[in-house]
Amino acid sequence: MSLGSRADWLRERNPLPDGTLTVGAGLIINGITAYAFLGLAGRNLGAEAFEPLSVLWAMIYLLSPGFFLPLEQEVSRALANRWARGVGVGPLINQAGTIGAGLLGVVLVGTIAAGPFLVEHLFDGQVMVLVGLLLALTGYAAVHLARGTLAGLGRFRGYASYYVYENSLRLVAAAVLVVAGVDTAGPYALVVGLAPAFALALAMRKERDLASPGPAAPRSELTAALGSLLFASLFSAFLLYGGVVAVSLLAKEDQAGDASVFLAGLAIARVPVFLFQAVQAALLPKLSALAGAGRFVDFRTRLWRLLGAVAAVGAAGVLGALLLGSQVIHLLFGPDYAISSTDLALLALSSAGFMLAVALGQALIALSAQSWVGVGWLVGSIVFVVVTALGDDLFLRVEAGMVAGSVAAALVIGVLAEIRLHARLVEPAR
Repeated sequence: MSLGSRADWLRERNPLPDGTLTVGAGLIINGITAYAFLGLAGRNLGAEAFEPLSVLWAMIYLLSPGFFLPLEQEVSRALANRWARGVGVGPLINQAGTIGAGLLGVVLVGTIAAGPFLVEHLFDGQVMVLVGLLLALTGYAAVHLARGTLAGLGRFRGYASYYVYENSLRLVAAAVLVVAGVDTAGPYALVVGLAPAFALALAMRKERDLASPGPAAPRSELTAALGSLLFASLFSAFLLYGGVVAVSLLAKEDQAGDASVFLAGLAIARVPVFLFQAVQAALLPKLSALAGAGRFVDFRTRLWRLLGAVAAVGAAGVLGALLLGSQVIHLLFGPDYAISSTDLALLALSSAGFMLAVALGQALIALSAQSWVGVGWLVGSIVFVVVTALGDDLFLRVEAGMVAGSVAAALVIGVLAEIRLHARLVEPAR
């Protein structure tokens, strides 16, 4: 076998989509700097003072993907489709910007309206933390639009550059705050909120000719499935980070700071999910291209290989959390953040279920069954709430809810994906 033929064979057998390694490299740097930022802030503030920042972190990664990831997915899918057909993408990008601005307006109005409750019950009375949330939401609206554009056009180097800058900027700014002796969450919250916009500006400096001239984009080209994706995204984000908010709301007076400890544990258990973003970024365009070409047998083969890889990574994450998680948390955050290996293993198990559900959901989206994805995430969220409500132990009840919810979502979405794919496979025989 020639070198060229062997390279082609390896690419075909690789379960990961093109662009995964490039984005993965950026995510590794992003992850390292994110944990360094959280560890630095957590150690400097202590568990109790760090809690408003913990809840802010969870809310950002609940609301931002919840509202803006669907736009990124639809832009990525639609641009990949146009690009594959040699059609200009400029009008589509302009339309996506208008839709994104509208979504941002709704989110900001809702957040400001909920501001008094958030400040009093979740942010320890610190208005600056609320300001950090508003800044972050604004920045991430632009980030998701830009990432969808870059992924859809196959420009994964620029996509990865954003991840390199995002938490690196937060880490540098946090170090300045520590040296300055800042011991309240507010200034750190501003750092968290401002970083996305600055990181995006740096990442996009070298990107040129993104909006090529083309035919007008009918509104349905982007919005036909946006509502369904938004529904699904909100519930999936709730399942991913709602646990931190739940711990904060359910904690008793003598459990102050427990949300910080829970976030520290969740951050370690979510390492596989964090890296899975690299696969997710490149997966949808690849599966969409296979579906668009009618190559549904290849679609199923690639999906099964990917699910096998995700399951293996998830199992490794559970084992790593069980054996090393407590020591890693102690090293990063300090002695105030003590959490058991069992807690960490349960959180890692919920991460494994979540990744499987996401991968299967991407398959449904590529098969133009966006409205079905939300059903699985809704079922998972309901299961999470019910199981959490039935427990007594603060951490265990939330962890059990997250595991049950993630597994339920993966099962429902998996069944729906198989139904949809089977229908596409038998269509030519009709």
